[in-house]
Amino acid sequence: MQVAQVLLTLPYSFSQLGMLSGIVLQIFYGIMGSWTAYLISVLYVEFRRRKEKENVNFKNHVIQWFEVLDGLLGPYWKAVGLAFNCTFLLFGSVIQLIGCASNIYYINDSLDKRTWTYIFAACCATTVFIPSFHNYRIWSFLGLAMTTYTAWYLTIAALVNGQVSQAAHTAPSKSVLYFTGATNILYTFGGHAVTVEIMHAMWKPQKFKYIYLLATLYVFTLTLPSASAMYWAFGDELLNHSNAFSLLPKTGYRDAAVVLMLIHQFITFGFACTPLYFVWEKMIGMHDTKSIFLRALARMPVVLPIWFLAIIFPFFGPINSAVGSLLVSFTVYIIPALAHMLTYRKPEARRNAAEKPPFFIPSWTAMFIVNLFVVVWVLIVGFGLGGWASITNFISQIDTFGLFAKCYQCPKSN
Repeated sequence: MQVAQVLLTLPYSFSQLGMLSGIVLQIFYGIMGSWTAYLISVLYVEFRRRKEKENVNFKNHVIQWFEVLDGLLGPYWKAVGLAFNCTFLLFGSVIQLIGCASNIYYINDSLDKRTWTYIFAACCATTVFIPSFHNYRIWSFLGLAMTTYTAWYLTIAALVNGQVSQAAHTAPSKSVLYFTGATNILYTFGGHAVTVEIMHAMWKPQKFKYIYLLATLYVFTLTLPSASAMYWAFGDELLNHSNAFSLLPKTGYRDAAVVLMLIHQFITFGFACTPLYFVWEKMIGMHDTKSIFLRALARMPVVLPIWFLAIIFPFFGPINSAVGSLLVSFTVYIIPALAHMLTYRKPEARRNAAEKPPFFIPSWTAMFIVNLFVVVWVLIVGFGLGGWASITNFISQIDTFGLFAKCYQCPKSN
């Protein structure tokens, strides 16, 4: 689900990174993202096994990531996990609204993007009536088909359209742009902030790690061809067009891709928002309420700040990189790797581990080394350099377009 709207910004990232770096970083972060998703799945299984030994019943309770951290490492880790995860999911939902408004504008530009944001905020607010991730199963498969169509539409349309006259491919040209693009790719493969909630909805959560790896390999078949073809065709023009749809001619195929992405972004909004609904329900004591209407009513305050932030920061593309560097770096990469090391730091914990290291990792020591590499790399490159570049670029967008921009990157006549 994560790759939905990011698919449209990856050509923009390629124009910042260059073809070689774009391809290499996609593969690198795809592997790293699969690894940390595996770590989260291991910690979930460990937490659940320990709690079931204490006869804890989760029949009417959805386990969340911050609860796993609390159960394995204590309340301080719970607070850190809750803060980062909720903030990430909040802005992840904001990004979906921005993406909806940006996409629909290329079908109907009679309304500006800000007005479209108002409309889609009302549409996405209906997700408060969807009780849990059990209810998203069929939608997930439909979302996969929608993303597949859009990715191959971008690829084929770019190749059929051909290279624009005097197409330039100067990237990487500036370090700010380079690390901004890199953090967008970090964000692309950091879509497992809802891993625990999805695993909890599975009948056999132990299989999640295999499913996620296969999903990542499939995502490569969508992101690599589409981003490469678009960058080949349009080159540096993409630097001023963070949404790939904006450079392709208006056709029935493009409109179909836009509509499918809108539906997919609605689904993804629900995926990102549902854990926030759960947290809010638990805070106000409504999580065990069986009435769907009462739960929906209780969830509404969660939607309001998302809608407001989407109006303030409508920067499609740059906001992905900022969220990637400041939030995804910790939520998806650093915290899971550190939590795994600390959970199994003692010999007794390693002996009684619910899951041993995978067959391709020779020992616990090797596993700790891999985790340490993830922490150091993401802290320096993702959060440090990526944070500097993304915030610099984000401030530049504010200076250029202003807060509450009525129509971000629209033709000047608007």
